[in-house]
Amino acid sequence: MSPLSFPQADATRRATDDERAAILAAPGFGQHFADFMAHARWNAEGGWGGDELVPYGPLSLDPATAVFHYAQEIFEGLKAFRHEDGSVWTFRPEKNAERMQASARRLALPELPTEDFLASLRTVTAADEPWVPAVDPSAEHSLYLRPFMFASESFLGVRASHTVDYYVIASPAGDYFPRGVEPLVVWISDTYARAGAGGTGAAKCGGNYASSLLGKKEAAEHGADEVLFLDSETHTRIDELSGMNVFAITADGRIVTPELSGSILPGVTRDSILQLAADRGLAPAEERLDMSSVLDQVTSGDIVEMFACGTAAVITPIGEFRSKDGSWPVGGGGSGEHTLALRKELTDIQYGRAEDRHGWLTRLV
Repeated sequence: MSPLSFPQADATRRATDDERAAILAAPGFGQHFADFMAHARWNAEGGWGGDELVPYGPLSLDPATAVFHYAQEIFEGLKAFRHEDGSVWTFRPEKNAERMQASARRLALPELPTEDFLASLRTVTAADEPWVPAVDPSAEHSLYLRPFMFASESFLGVRASHTVDYYVIASPAGDYFPRGVEPLVVWISDTYARAGAGGTGAAKCGGNYASSLLGKKEAAEHGADEVLFLDSETHTRIDELSGMNVFAITADGRIVTPELSGSILPGVTRDSILQLAADRGLAPAEERLDMSSVLDQVTSGDIVEMFACGTAAVITPIGEFRSKDGSWPVGGGGSGEHTLALRKELTDIQYGRAEDRHGWLTRLV
């Protein structure tokens, strides 16, 4: 099979220059979408093909399309960053390609080769380049890229789909949390679980996020910004937030995150933080984190900082935990020196303001 090239089918833009400028001035997150999207189709007989770049717009799907009934779908998320010289780069896209392949295996979907994944990102970003926000030292704006894949065969029956569609859409993005980089209040759920052993927790699929929504609602009812899920077997160990991994920094210089148990998403940001933290002299560790022990260490001061991380939110401090049993401020409820330093270093690399010493950046335009 030849590599996919995503030729352009229609060069018509949806937004005028003025309309685009107004959106880019205050993009929000996930609210506006760029002019073009990449598309390819897989079928059981011929594999991947039908690749094209088309105008962004609604999809026409049969009511019996398999994804509606059996939730066979996966997605990814990464960002395109404008650098000072006008070029556009993304961050560790090969890791996203690898994770999408792992998600595909778990959901019985076809794997998209890394070279085709990267080609789709380059094609969309080149076509939607005017939507990549200009450099602004006071803002962390980017073009969010959302590749996704779903079962598109029309049938009713529990089996893997014989037809699968792949798309990449783009959305200009500002801060994920409306308050920006402010400490989060996190609700500890002992009622709901995000994923279970042997399930799809390590895959980036919509079902994991759907299962988190009731927990997020419960958190909001208690005045919290986010929800923290515990393991489904014992409800004692930290898994992750609804869409972010969790880190703790100790007074003796360790930085700890829950080990990848199969129910935790292996975040690209998570992996990068482990490396950057080691570079800064912190001792990284991946291990099981007992919730009650973490709260005891927060109270005693043995844990001085905690934060959540992911592509969308980057690194966001955790200022307080709440549960039905009480509340626990973390490090006095502030942001934390190491947390903010790691965040600055990571974003400086992404925006080309710091040396990319690990070779993590890939130029798209």
